[in-house]
Amino acid sequence: MAKVYDVPADELIAKLAEQLKDDKKIVPPAWSAFVKTGSHATRIPQNKDWWYERCASLLRKIYLHGPLGVADLKVAYGGRKKVGYNLAHHRDAGGAIIRKALQQLEASGYIVKVQGKGRLISSEGMKKMDRLATEIHRELIKAAPQLQRYA
Repeated sequence: MAKVYDVPADELIAKLAEQLKDDKKIVPPAWSAFVKTGSHATRIPQNKDWWYERCASLLRKIYLHGPLGVADLKVAYGGRKKVGYNLAHHRDAGGAIIRKALQQLEASGYIVKVQGKGRLISSEGMKKMDRLATEIHRELIKAAPQLQRYA
């Protein structure tokens, strides 16, 4: 059985985002169509389904590096911002997006909150991620049979 570590992140996030669209508890807030992802961003996200991709990305990041808090995730999703002639400095991502997405993932049962440490992947979330990773790994082996020895 393949794990999240064994498959490319972009494919895993894309397929997980498609699955999260079917979950009734994960719904983009009304304000998500008008906000930037942080002060470092110049425009709003161009992809209309960016909320599901962010939720999938958060779930993967918590799986790999958990337990993580909102402050850790704000740093991870932040970026560089240049103001005038000054050198670029790091700016954190917006906290409301991360907080609301984590609350929705908690309500769906994919992550759990650990007091004083942050969020951690639940057993249900781990099962979902590992099954999806195994499915993606099988598709990769069908496309390139030489990867069979890594299974």
